[in-house]
Amino acid sequence: MAEYQYGTDEWVKAYEEWAQARLDAASEPYIMGTPEWVLTYQRIIQNDAEYKEAAKTWEGTVVIHILPEPSAGMDDDVYLFMDLWHGDCRFVRIVPKEVGESADYVITGEFSRWKAVMAKELDTIKGMMQGKLKLKGDLPTIVRAVKASARLVDLSASIPCVFSDESAEAAEEVRKVLAEFRQKFG
Repeated sequence: MAEYQYGTDEWVKAYEEWAQARLDAASEPYIMGTPEWVLTYQRIIQNDAEYKEAAKTWEGTVVIHILPEPSAGMDDDVYLFMDLWHGDCRFVRIVPKEVGESADYVITGEFSRWKAVMAKELDTIKGMMQGKLKLKGDLPTIVRAVKASARLVDLSASIPCVFSDESAEAAEEVRKVLAEFRQKFG
């Protein structure tokens, strides 16, 4: 049983404090997908004028759903939830499965696919159209937001990071962080 119930002010406060404490204790490069990486990504999006302009007509929640990849320390599914509204990024958080699955748009892929997206080897929209990434949500709406989507990828790629499948230490850190997340936050 999680210490905090998702959707409560207590959950939000505890999560934000946990992520900030991890960011304060960390140094670049961050391990992709850790709370410190996620919080950095949120802040970059929130302060990016180019994204704000490209996404001014976008509204909805988007989840990056990463399928389990034990070699990367991800023994279970990971859900990165982005609350995006008319150019604003309200938040980006790691969330429990039931919350992640409830987003307006859920884009699912293997760890290696998301790594290829961040390396700009796989375009998100093309990946969905080719079946390399699976979309739950309205594809025509996503396609209309191609500039905003591309900017989100550019911003994610701008964060100095290490991928957890590249070292045993990084994979173990991700495994530890995700276990702590589940224990505290569901």
